Amino acid sequence: MPQSVHRRSAMVVAVGSILLAACAPGKPKFNSIDLTGAEYARDFALKDATGKKRTLADFRGQAVAVFFGFTQCPDVCPTTLAEMSQVKKLLGADGERLVVVFITVDPQRDTPEVLRAYMSNFDPAFVALVPTESELADVAKEFKIFYRKVPGRTETSYVMEHTAASYLFDPQGRLRLYTRYGMGVKPLADDVRHLLRGS
Repeated sequence: MPQSVHRRSAMVVAVGSILLAACAPGKPKFNSIDLTGAEYARDFALKDATGKKRTLADFRGQAVAVFFGFTQCPDVCPTTLAEMSQVKKLLGADGERLVVVFITVDPQRDTPEVLRAYMSNFDPAFVALVPTESELADVAKEFKIFYRKVPGRTETSYVMEHTAASYLFDPQGRLRLYTRYGMGVKPLADDVRHLLRGS
């Protein structure tokens, strides 16, 4: 086969590839870190602040944000929950399809009563989960999050160091995104909107 024919064939293949790429639906550009396909943070089975056992399957059809923290946290936890509340408002009607799940890393002090009162400061629809110490160790391992008790001056004045980020799941219950602390309300709302639209 003449060399010119080889060149024309190669050019046709190259142009065809470009056209196909242009026609294919683009991968969504998330502001958060894309974890699609990750083999961890797959589920939890923990009691909520009313005593009901919850799993990710309970929230099928909704986007789910999972955040680990504690009620006596001075900054990261209240800031994150306040931002999630604002995200719901920014989403308008779609905000009802976002579930925020708060898993305490301080079950010793965060009793169901304390958690119910705390969550009502942000959004009564937010779900607080109360693991036992052993359940907390297991779910922290599954979600690859860090937590550690830092002693204070008294036995009950300790603080908890913990991972300051959230996981986002799509309406099918699949782990999709890792959101960094402080990324802002609008970028986070945009990511949730992508997930709700099936991206």
